Amino acid sequence: MLQGSVQERMQISPYMAAYVIVAMQTGMGVLGFQQIIVKDAGYDAWISVVGAGLTVHILVWIMYKICEAVDGDVLYANVYLFGKVIGNSVNTLFIFYYILACLGSLGGLIEIIRTWMFIDLNPFVFAAIYLLAGIYIVYGGFRTVAGISFLGLIIPSYLLLSFLIPLKYGDFSNLLPVLDHTPMELLKSGYNMTFTFLGYGILLFFYPFIKNPKQSKKWVHLGLLGNTCIYTALAIISFAYFPIGLLEKSIWPTLEMWKIVRLPFIERFEYLGIANWALIMLPNVAISLWIASRVAKRVYQFNQRKTVIIIAFVCLIFVSFLQSRDKMNLLFDFHSKVGFALAYLYTPILYVGLLIKKKVKTK
Repeated sequence: MLQGSVQERMQISPYMAAYVIVAMQTGMGVLGFQQIIVKDAGYDAWISVVGAGLTVHILVWIMYKICEAVDGDVLYANVYLFGKVIGNSVNTLFIFYYILACLGSLGGLIEIIRTWMFIDLNPFVFAAIYLLAGIYIVYGGFRTVAGISFLGLIIPSYLLLSFLIPLKYGDFSNLLPVLDHTPMELLKSGYNMTFTFLGYGILLFFYPFIKNPKQSKKWVHLGLLGNTCIYTALAIISFAYFPIGLLEKSIWPTLEMWKIVRLPFIERFEYLGIANWALIMLPNVAISLWIASRVAKRVYQFNQRKTVIIIAFVCLIFVSFLQSRDKMNLLFDFHSKVGFALAYLYTPILYVGLLIKKKVKTK
């Protein structure tokens, strides 16, 4: 599919691309990444967050180059490089990957609600309602998906102010001495940060839906930089607030910091945070459904409206089996490993392959 084949009325403004990517990047990992990264690098793990964030900018630059090389998306790039049979076989894998992404987002949200708020919540009913909302958004087209991504970031943004309260009780001497861990330990911690930063790869799929995509580069990089700064600040606040022994045992450190927030009109601020997180996770589910159904439409010429219902139904069935922390950990671990391979191995290889083929074709 070439860039020109997407009608302008279906495209989004360049700056909106940043909201779509950052919305997909802001998921369940924000609530518990501190525990994961601290295991290898201790309180030096904030350095790993910065390092991992910088590598994202490099990968996004490569993704833009891939899309510009074929004047289209990654689906067209795979067919161009590998041929129709192999290329579409690779493209099919993206359907399963984004079904996993949808399962992880929805399963994680249900687990948090059942653990912190409503232990008797029926996962099947909640997932069905949530997926219906996702289907409704996808039916509105990609502009609607981008719009819910914008709202999913802007409306709950006031939650950032809540971290000023644990900041007052933090002991920043915890972070000293700096660089007290080996480069290998910092690298391991950076690798564990991969799951939290995943999401920017969606650029490869919605690139043709951006008006003047070259103008979107600065906005996307600014959005990614802002997100990296937020993650770094959140890591530093958590390291100052929690003793390392307690932090290693905390599944959701971000939620636990909300427990000390007291307002005149609400006693349990974490309830408000979780309610807002249900809105934050909606773009994750909608974007995953949109990409999975879009790939199915492009590769197999399926009707996208019917396909998104089938994909949502598959997610609904499987999410009913994700009712334990062990199963969720397996899903998150598998998803993060596949995501790491796609970002740090597949993307550079695809770019190099396109460069070689274009040079050979020119000669």
